[in-house]
Amino acid sequence: MRADLPPISEIWVYLSGSPLLALILTLSAYQIGLLVYERLNRNPLVNPVAIAVLIVAVAITLIDMPYAKYFEGAQFVHFLLGTATVSLAVPIYKGFSALSGRMLPLLLALLGGGVISILSAVGLARLLGADAAIVGGLYAKSVTAPIAMGVAERIGASPTLTAVFAVSTGILGAVLGRFVLDFVGVRAWWQRGFAIGVAAHGIGTSRAFSVHPEAGAYSSMAMGMHGIIGALLIPALVSLFR
Repeated sequence: MRADLPPISEIWVYLSGSPLLALILTLSAYQIGLLVYERLNRNPLVNPVAIAVLIVAVAITLIDMPYAKYFEGAQFVHFLLGTATVSLAVPIYKGFSALSGRMLPLLLALLGGGVISILSAVGLARLLGADAAIVGGLYAKSVTAPIAMGVAERIGASPTLTAVFAVSTGILGAVLGRFVLDFVGVRAWWQRGFAIGVAAHGIGTSRAFSVHPEAGAYSSMAMGMHGIIGALLIPALVSLFR
């Protein structure tokens, strides 16, 4: 080793304290998850987001990185959630003509799915004796994460806890949605996509696009419509519960 070069331990101390480590870790973890997903023929059980979450959780635990420090770097990815939310207007606009004759049943399905999602999650949590913080975080769990966090602030719930529940809901929907829809006999791509978009927002929509373009288009429309309607109606619904 050359005398003018610092020991490798000093380089690691610098790297571990840099926000770039968290950013590189986040992007690399998702890339690994995506690679595994593609190699296994896009099997829903190996969802790339779920794999990335596990890799990041294990990595920051092993290197003893506090979450606050990790978020300093990961916030660059988090910032893009706002842009992604605004971009929901694009698939809604492009697919609006395809809703001809389907708008009423899809709107009813969206409202029914959204209400049942809240009632089942909140009701079960209360039945099991969950505290108010847990219950509050469940109201907006099926709305896409950036909007869910905004709704959480409006209803006095924890945005962080709501985001955790929203991401968990998206992962579970992307992994299990196919099997549930097969079980109940839903075959049309537009129906499958819309159901996934209502229940599993962005993560489910990503899965829908990887399976069929029509499913992805309807899923993105459902996610956008659910976000808009949820932001308007969930605070009113919560006031009835309280």
